[in-house]
Amino acid sequence: MMSSEQNDAITRVGKGTPAGALLRNYWQPVALVEELPEVRPVRAVRLMGQDFVVFRDEQGRYGMLDRDCPHRGADLAAGRLEAGGLRCAFHGWLFDVNGQCLSTPGEPAGSTLCKRVRQSAYPVIERSGILFAYIGKGEPPAFPNFDCFAAPNEYTFAFKGLFECNWLQALEVGIDPAHASFLHRFFEDEDVSASYGKQFRGASADSTMPITKVLREYESPEILVSPADYGLRLIAKRPLDDEHTHVRVTNVVFPQAFVIPMSAEMTITQWHVPVDDENCYWYAIFTSFGAPTNKQQMREQRLELYELPDYTSRRNKRNQYGFNVEEQLTETYTGMGFDINVHDQWAVESQGPIQDRTREHLGTTDKGIMAYRRLLVDAIEKTQAGEKTLMMIDEQEAAHLTGPASIDGIAPAERWDEYWKQADLNRRTAAPWPAPKA
Repeated sequence: MMSSEQNDAITRVGKGTPAGALLRNYWQPVALVEELPEVRPVRAVRLMGQDFVVFRDEQGRYGMLDRDCPHRGADLAAGRLEAGGLRCAFHGWLFDVNGQCLSTPGEPAGSTLCKRVRQSAYPVIERSGILFAYIGKGEPPAFPNFDCFAAPNEYTFAFKGLFECNWLQALEVGIDPAHASFLHRFFEDEDVSASYGKQFRGASADSTMPITKVLREYESPEILVSPADYGLRLIAKRPLDDEHTHVRVTNVVFPQAFVIPMSAEMTITQWHVPVDDENCYWYAIFTSFGAPTNKQQMREQRLELYELPDYTSRRNKRNQYGFNVEEQLTETYTGMGFDINVHDQWAVESQGPIQDRTREHLGTTDKGIMAYRRLLVDAIEKTQAGEKTLMMIDEQEAAHLTGPASIDGIAPAERWDEYWKQADLNRRTAAPWPAPKA
């Protein structure tokens, strides 16, 4: 257990907070590219308790500015895209993607006010359908050469969703390999070859055994945690018999992402990004090593659950996440439908807006959670001391950070460690695009 002061230090993210100072040193997802359509590509965003406006100008450049106009504080998210920038609708002051004031209508001829006004601006870069922004000081870190960034556009799909809880508890559900045997338990197996969102209902790699059966019948995995250049590697082993072991390899990418297998041919790289202390978005890039992704189909399937414009779940705490007693008895362990995003949302939101970790009692299967928290506390302390932290990398270091391998399969019991490495290599070798070797 930890003290309330320690819990605050690792969860609260406003300006001047320990965790907030750390997270501001990294690129943060702020919007999907699809949220900036051709007609008026302007979007208000909130990140770590601060308000911004993201936009794409007439030249196709992305920018992010503080949301309040430096003239008299009006909302720039209601502005107009014209004349090379974003123009405030209140008095017509105009700002480019770099925050430079281009025009101050109403000022007398010869006024130099425009040259002396600058709005706070932040770098924005697009990667695999997500816009990342950097709101820290100094130079931002380089992007690692991970699969989700290296894959061609047609082999990725990006989406997001809102969780009404603190970012840390949302992240921690994804780095907990043990919970799937209960939270995502299904009582029947099915063919999911044409479905998205039913992770754990397909077959493990190199096997016809459905993952649902593995998780249902082998509910006590051995969790192995090892350090990695990018954070942590987590391996969950479930011995099936004397000759076979189910192996699931997942990864924590510091400070707030994880990479997990969705199927034999697809991985999910997911960030948990604080809106403020009590809300966060998950952003995910689905990366295919097989056929190109059907973006339209995947988007339509996701929109069956998520509502625009804020990507909020139709199943939420206001309708008990769609809980159904009969379903809980006969179909799913939770009784909350077949989409695992709903299960995760219930689990983390039910802990409260900010989980009270002074009341928790961690067990053996929580060793990944404990290892991550140690990394987080160490990085916060280094940030406070002005020192470099994990994944604050330059371009040379980034080029060598590939993968990371993320596999779910049935392995020979005596050679399980060799198996997952070879399975990852086989998948990369067979991929229709040149996947970097992990």
